[in-house]
Amino acid sequence: MKFREISVLVLCLLGFVVGAIADSHTCPADLNSECSHSGDWEGDFFPGIPKIKYEGPTSKNPLAYKWYNADEEILGKKMKDWMRFSVAYWHTFRGTGADPFGAATKHWPWEDGTNSVAMAKRRMRANFEFINKLGVEWWCFHDRDIAPDAPTLEETNANFDEVVAVAKELQGTKIKPLWVTAQLFMHPRYMHGGATSSEVGVYAYAAAQVKKAMEVAHYLGAANYVFWGGREGYQTLLNTDMGRELDHMARFFQAAVAYKKKIGFNGTLLIEPKPQEPTKHQYDWDAATSANFLRKYGLIDDFQLNIECNHVTLSGHSCHHDLETARLNGILGSIDANTGDPQVGWDTDQFMMDLSEATMVMLSVVRNGGLAPGGFNFDAKLRRESTDVEDLFIAHIGGMDTLARGLRNVAKLLEDGSLTELVRKRYESFDTEIGAQIEAGKADFEFLEKKALEWGEPKVPSAKQELAEMIFQSAL
Repeated sequence: MKFREISVLVLCLLGFVVGAIADSHTCPADLNSECSHSGDWEGDFFPGIPKIKYEGPTSKNPLAYKWYNADEEILGKKMKDWMRFSVAYWHTFRGTGADPFGAATKHWPWEDGTNSVAMAKRRMRANFEFINKLGVEWWCFHDRDIAPDAPTLEETNANFDEVVAVAKELQGTKIKPLWVTAQLFMHPRYMHGGATSSEVGVYAYAAAQVKKAMEVAHYLGAANYVFWGGREGYQTLLNTDMGRELDHMARFFQAAVAYKKKIGFNGTLLIEPKPQEPTKHQYDWDAATSANFLRKYGLIDDFQLNIECNHVTLSGHSCHHDLETARLNGILGSIDANTGDPQVGWDTDQFMMDLSEATMVMLSVVRNGGLAPGGFNFDAKLRRESTDVEDLFIAHIGGMDTLARGLRNVAKLLEDGSLTELVRKRYESFDTEIGAQIEAGKADFEFLEKKALEWGEPKVPSAKQELAEMIFQSAL
C-alpha cells in the first residue's frame, strides 16, 4: 500500500509539472505575469490578436484585411506575389516613439529594459509570432537591430551569431529576410561615414561589419542585401574631398560584389537613395544620381535600387517619379513602403495610407512586371501617440490594404484602357515614318530642318492633363 501511495503521489506531481509547463506556454508575454521568469520563455506575445484574415471591403473589423487577399489573382499574379510584404524589425520591434523632443512612449510588455542577448532572443520570438499572425513571408533587419553591440568586433559577432541561430530556427521554411543590411550610421565611429570615412580604420571596420552581415544574409536565405548610407555624404565641402570619398565608396561596393560572388550569395545588392538627413548631402541623392554613380564606376549590372517613398519626397520628387526613373534605368529592385507628411519637413516614416499615392506606386510596379526578388518592406513606424500593441497590427493591415487597393485600381485602369489611349494619342505623331526615323537615330539635323521648312509652324495639341487626372481619379 505504501508503494502504491508513493507511486500515485509521484504521478500527481508529474501531472502538475507537465500542466504547469503547458500553462506557461499559453500565458501572455508580460514581464509582470507569473510565468515570464525564464529568458527562454516562448509563450504568446499577442494573446488577444488572432491570425489576420481577409474579410472583404464591407468588414468593419480593424484586425482583418479588406482589400488584401493573398491568393487572389490580379493581372495574372497572386496578390502576395505582386506585393511580397515584409516587416521592418527596427521600427516594429525596436521603435520606442522617442523623438528629438521627447522620451520613449512605447513600452511593450515583453521588454525588460535591457539590450542583452537574452532580451534579443525574446524579442525575436515576438517578431516571428507577429509575422505569422500577419500572414506575411518576409522580414528585414539591420545587424545591430537584432543583436547587441559589444566592446570588440569578435564579441559583437558572437552575439550576432547567437541571435541569428534563433532566427534561423524560427523562420522555418516559409519565412525569409527580404533583405539584410549593416547599420553603419549609429555608432560614434561612423560619424564621418563608413565607406566614405576619412579614417582608414573606420573604412576597414565598416567592411568587416558588412562582410559579416552578408554572410548572415546568405545563411538565412535573404533575397537581397541593402546599402543605406545615412552618413555617406558631407556637412560642408570646405573640409571634404568629394571626389576621393566617391571613389572610396565605389571601391567599397566593388569589394561587396566580389565577396558576394566568393561566398555564393545569390541575393540582389540594393542601394537605397536618400538626399540628406542625417548628413546635409548624401551621395546617393535620388534614383537618377544613384544610376549615374553606378554607371560611372561600372556597377550598373551589379546593383539595383531600393526606393523609399519618404526619401524621394525629401529630394523634391514624387515617389512615382523615382520608381519610374529606376524602372526605366532597369534598376527598380525593391520598395520601402512609407510616406511623409507634407506639413513636416523630415523623414517621418509613416505607413502609406493615401490611395492616390499607392495607385501611382502600383502603376510602376505593374509596368516593371513586379518586384521579385524585391518586395514591399514596411519601413514605417507607429506614430508617437499610438502606444497599444494592437496598433502594430492595425498599422500594417492599413498599409497592406492601401497598396492592395492600389493594385486593384491599376487593374481597373488597364482594363478600361482610357488612360493608356490618352497617352498613346499624345505621342501618335511619332508613330509615323519620320517619327520612327527619329527614334531609331536616323534623322539628322539637316533632314529635320528640311521637314520643318516643308511643314511650317507646327500645330501643338492639348495634353489633356485634366482628363488624365479625371480618368485616374475615377479608378480610386
